[in-house]
Amino acid sequence: MKSWLIASLLCMSLPATAAVQQFTLDNGLQVIVQEDHRAPIVVSQLWYRAGSMDEFNGTTGIAHMLEHMMFKGTKEVPEGQFSKLIAAAGGRENAFTNTDNTVYFEQLQKDKLALALRLEADRMHNLLLDDDSFAKENKVVMEERRLRTDDQPQALVYENMMAVAFQASTYRRPVIGWMNDIENLTANDARAWYQRWYAPNNATLVIVGDVTLDAVKALATQYFGTIPSKPLPIRKPQAEPAQVGIKRVNVQAPAKLPYLLMAYHVPVLRDADKDVEPFALEVLAGILDGNEAARLGRVLVREQRVATQAGASYDLVARGPGLFMLDGTPAQGKTAVDLEAALRVQVAAIIQTGVSTDELKRVKAQVIANNVYQRDSTFYQAMQLGEYVSAGLPVTAVADHVAKIQAVTAAQVQAVARKYLVDSGLTVATLDPQPINKTTPRAPVAGMRHVN
Repeated sequence: MKSWLIASLLCMSLPATAAVQQFTLDNGLQVIVQEDHRAPIVVSQLWYRAGSMDEFNGTTGIAHMLEHMMFKGTKEVPEGQFSKLIAAAGGRENAFTNTDNTVYFEQLQKDKLALALRLEADRMHNLLLDDDSFAKENKVVMEERRLRTDDQPQALVYENMMAVAFQASTYRRPVIGWMNDIENLTANDARAWYQRWYAPNNATLVIVGDVTLDAVKALATQYFGTIPSKPLPIRKPQAEPAQVGIKRVNVQAPAKLPYLLMAYHVPVLRDADKDVEPFALEVLAGILDGNEAARLGRVLVREQRVATQAGASYDLVARGPGLFMLDGTPAQGKTAVDLEAALRVQVAAIIQTGVSTDELKRVKAQVIANNVYQRDSTFYQAMQLGEYVSAGLPVTAVADHVAKIQAVTAAQVQAVARKYLVDSGLTVATLDPQPINKTTPRAPVAGMRHVN
């Protein structure tokens, strides 16, 4: 990236938008409103603070399973009608489940917001959970697991790595659930989950688009205001014990190439005003894999040719503990052992000699540019707000993100690498490719439509 472009991006301000506004209904529903009048559209996202991390042994996957069942109808809106009503209004809808949350969203013309809120409020407390419908959808989810995890070697590596890296945290369980648990889930399990977590006082409604606070407040009160709150279960802390040595897991699966995934235990953002390390870790990930000039792609892929792909990733916002990950696919003639050694050399170089001023500027410019471009999306604005608030962070932390990144120093980047990228907190997962048996692909199962 040319120096003049770096300088201009560092001075760039983000697109002008109204300040984020929020209010809470009497029943505990938190509502976040971001006015964005550039286009006559609105995004509605309903975030339930209930993901796979809240599940119990024996019922893994129930959060995701209920996500599917939420489209199976109420007395007022029979099965199949939810999606048809949104489509007829010219909108789109979907949902996803992750470790921390289950989220339902719609994007429509601004004058159709009432429809989205009416439908979401209805299924928040009037969902019909029919045994036969559950049994059919359960088969869909089992096939989804086969297609997206069991038949995907890199997904298997990730799943096994998470199960080994975490000892106490429920992050060790896959979001979609273990197959044996999915096979034995019942409609009563779904009913119990729905009764436990689906309540206005365990949800955040995020509205972004061509709206006003007063209009949103009136609609939210009209459709959600009469839904009673529920006593929520006490969430007991499950702090992850300090790891006391390197962990390794080898996954044998049909595949063409080996694969390597390395994960280090690191902190995530808890105090948006005082925390520094999460922002330094985000910059560190950018130094390694933030652009064409980043170290892993430049050195390992193009110069040394030890890998066909190598990357780094870190998410600073989460309800649970964090991981800093390195991954890659060895080049032909190279092994996962060779790639691990090469990745370790890059980590050691940062620990020993730090990062350059130019590298730091490039990463900061990239972060700012990403924020500028992503703010063009009303959907992404809503995603950021929902993610932060559901993790217990203030909405102001979203707007402060760029300034926090700009304040990171080279010394802080080196310090977090030295402190956290160490063997005592490392889990290494490798894919040992096995012969691929040529079989006829399974036909997709009707109903497997939701993003996870």
